[in-house]
Amino acid sequence: MRERLAVAAPRRSPAPASQVLASKTHVYMVLEWVTGGELCDRIVASGRLEEAAARVYFQQLVDGVSYCHERGVCHRDLKPENLLLDASGRLKISDFGLSCLPEAKGRSMAALRTTCGTPNYVAPEVLRGEGYDGRAADVWSVGCILYVLVAGSLPFDEPQLGALFAAINSAKFKARDGII
Repeated sequence: MRERLAVAAPRRSPAPASQVLASKTHVYMVLEWVTGGELCDRIVASGRLEEAAARVYFQQLVDGVSYCHERGVCHRDLKPENLLLDASGRLKISDFGLSCLPEAKGRSMAALRTTCGTPNYVAPEVLRGEGYDGRAADVWSVGCILYVLVAGSLPFDEPQLGALFAAINSAKFKARDGII
C-alpha cells in the first residue's frame, strides 16, 4: 500500500498530496494549500459555465481521473464538491475517503461490491449491487460532472431516493434547454 500511495503523490498529480507517509496503522498525507475553493462554488456563482471554461475543467478532470486509474486508484465519489481549484485555477481532485485499490485479476480489475458515493453521481452498476468496475463508475460520475458544468444543474435530481435511483438506472434525464 505504501508503494502505491507514494506513486500517487508526484508534482503532476491531480490530487493535492505532496507527500504520503504510512505506518502499520495510519496513512498520513501532506497536502498542498489549495486556495481557489471548490469547483462547485464556481458553478453555483455563475449558474453554469461557459463552454470554453467547462472544456478546460473537464479536460483537467479527465486527465486527473486517468492519472488515478493508471495507478490502480478508483475514486468512487467524484463530484464538483470534491474538485478543488488552486490559485492558478487548476483543478485538483480531493477527498479520497471512498477510494480503493482493487486487486487486478488477470487483465481486468476485481469487481467491487461496496455501494458508495454521492447518490446523484453514482453509476447504475453500483446501485445494482452485482459488482462493478470502479474505473467505469468513475467515468459515469465524470459524465454527470460534465452535465453539471454546462447545465448548472444535476442530470438526475429526483427528491426521493427511489425515484432518483430509477432515473439513474434507466439513464433518462431531461436535458436543459440549449444543452443538447
